[in-house]
Amino acid sequence: MNYGERLLKRLCDLLGAMVLIIILSPVFLIIVVLQKILNPGPALYSQERIGRGGKPFKIYKFRTMVVDAEKDGIPQLEADNDTRLTDFGRMLRRHHVDELPQLWNVLKGDMSFVGYRPERQYFINQIMEHNPNYGLLFCSRPGVTSLATIENGYTDTMEKMLRRLDMDLEYFQTRTLWMDLKIILRTVFSL
Repeated sequence: MNYGERLLKRLCDLLGAMVLIIILSPVFLIIVVLQKILNPGPALYSQERIGRGGKPFKIYKFRTMVVDAEKDGIPQLEADNDTRLTDFGRMLRRHHVDELPQLWNVLKGDMSFVGYRPERQYFINQIMEHNPNYGLLFCSRPGVTSLATIENGYTDTMEKMLRRLDMDLEYFQTRTLWMDLKIILRTVFSL
């Protein structure tokens, strides 16, 4: 993308995030109330991820796991039938509704609608042992969605992480506004 396309992408991100936050605010409220009723603890969850320029930022999600799911301090990937997931959280994840608070990250400029999925430093270090090209992704904003997210799903293994990286690097080299629009539409239809 040239400078003008990147600027247009950012403007679309800003406008889209503002409009969606307003439109979806009743949904946010319903989820927060249901979270409070069904699962003790905070409705929202933040976690440090690494974004543009290799800088850390806080990503926001609706909480889907029990409080202190990683109380031992060691980051863990979600496993099949993960007992840390709440019933309501499992439903939120299945439909990717847990990602909606990332509209705030898009509005703030931490993320874009489309881009590589940001990861935690712990997992980036492991990925880079296999493929040091991960660092190339830091030239752009991470995204709420990506082609890799649609086609690869949640990354619960190193093999999936490396496949996602290959797809993200390919996107980064060939991205266009038209491609972003197609990815957004595919994401909407996959939900």
